Amino acid sequence: MAHIGLVTVVVRDYDEAIAFYVTALGFELIEDTPLGGGKRWVVVRPPGARETGVLLARAATSDQIAHIGDQTGRRVGWFLVTDDFERDHARMRAAGVRFEEQPRQEEYGTIAVFQDLYGNRWDLLQPAGPARAGGRPSRP
Repeated sequence: MAHIGLVTVVVRDYDEAIAFYVTALGFELIEDTPLGGGKRWVVVRPPGARETGVLLARAATSDQIAHIGDQTGRRVGWFLVTDDFERDHARMRAAGVRFEEQPRQEEYGTIAVFQDLYGNRWDLLQPAGPARAGGRPSRP
């Protein structure tokens, strides 16, 4: 197996999720295809990413709705790797992204936890030294 193609984030509304991921996080909208019955296949990913994207899936059941914003039990679930932490941190803050902490230096790089528009927790991470895929996870 070569890579993970997509990871799913359950969302309340396709259009508000697209707006957040594209405008606030700077992702590209790769696909937005109607599937019928109000369902859509919506994929976003960071510019330049070629392997892994995020499937924005609108919640369709009460169980899925209950997990919007808490898909990982309040742990950091996604790691957004950057080659310029200061640039991306400043751009995201200006776009209204809520960071839970000030940026911090760890042995593996510069990191700060932020939330998406639903409250899911992400790390913004610039690895130290040669870029590593993902770095180490944030503290719980």
